[in-house]
Amino acid sequence: MDDRRLPRDSLERYSGVNPADISKTPETPVVPVTESPERKPARMPWYNPRGWPLWMQVLCPCLLLATIGGIIAGAVVGVKDNRYPEYTPLTYHLQDAYAGPSFFEQFTYFTEEDPTDGFVVYVSRETATNFNLTYATDTSAILRVDSFTPNTLGGRNSVRVESKKAYDTGLFIFDIIHTPYGCGTWPALWMTDGANWPSNGEIDILETTNEGSNGNAVTLHTTPGCKMNVKRKETGEAVYTTCDNSTNGNSGCGVLGGSETYGAEFNENGGGIYALEIRNEGIRTWFFPRKSIPQDIIESTGPDPSTWGTALADFPSTNCDIPSHFRNQNIVVNIDLCGELAAMPMYYHEMYHCPSTCTDFVAQNPEAFTEAFWEFGSFKVYQAV
Repeated sequence: MDDRRLPRDSLERYSGVNPADISKTPETPVVPVTESPERKPARMPWYNPRGWPLWMQVLCPCLLLATIGGIIAGAVVGVKDNRYPEYTPLTYHLQDAYAGPSFFEQFTYFTEEDPTDGFVVYVSRETATNFNLTYATDTSAILRVDSFTPNTLGGRNSVRVESKKAYDTGLFIFDIIHTPYGCGTWPALWMTDGANWPSNGEIDILETTNEGSNGNAVTLHTTPGCKMNVKRKETGEAVYTTCDNSTNGNSGCGVLGGSETYGAEFNENGGGIYALEIRNEGIRTWFFPRKSIPQDIIESTGPDPSTWGTALADFPSTNCDIPSHFRNQNIVVNIDLCGELAAMPMYYHEMYHCPSTCTDFVAQNPEAFTEAFWEFGSFKVYQAV
């Protein structure tokens, strides 16, 4: 039923008089009733859009949609930034072993002019053998710089070797007893396809300059399209995240280890193992000091990286298609002198406080290179089955 009321001025008031006697009772004067003020419309609550001005009714939905869009976009970006490949365990079996007196027979000797402008002469197998710059025994293989010739003019003799076999993927175990160091040196243990660089990529497993006490740098060099600005799981310090060789002066995307990963400190601790894994999901490198080598590496029973913990350097495939950037990789070992990196003032003078100019120092001080040698226990290459 409608709850409707008549206006107050239409009501009759009887003041307790019997209705039957109304006609007999004198008419009571009607007191004029003052008209109530006009009612104002009820005010809408603030949250009711019907009470908002037009500009607010238009603006607020737009802001709401923008906020929701931002939240969704943020969630998508968050998910994207959190992507990480699944490194499922692989079963590895030994394919190649570089060890013993035949170590260097599995390598070719590079004798061309140094492509990085080093003050160095890379010698042939015959010269290296005659001057004891490379030699191997049952327990180790050594590659060194000439440390006896005074006043070299065109560069000091050294060695660069490249494996005869090339690899697309695999698990590589490098047993390293001694790393070369000293002012003017630029040593490296790396992998590349020299005839197709940079198209087929480059992986620097160990590389540093001069005294090397700043730690080892593990670095990738590629063509455009490979970036490491993604989630990574590594103990080292990322230096650059763009691997493209045409950026940052061909610095690549590197990861720097601590002082124990290279040089005098590394050698004094008995060396250690560097393990490199190349697979579709990414490229990872572990470093194990001599006293902390996993048992499955020591026994060569089928090493399992999934049990080794966090890698020193991690290059996941999130923003880098590994198979298309890294192919046909030869193992390369060399000791360059001066060149584009070691002679740079920021390294030669500022970081390591080396004397004179790099080329003069290298030419005139053969005795400074007694520690400029690699010593390897073995290289072992495993493939997944």
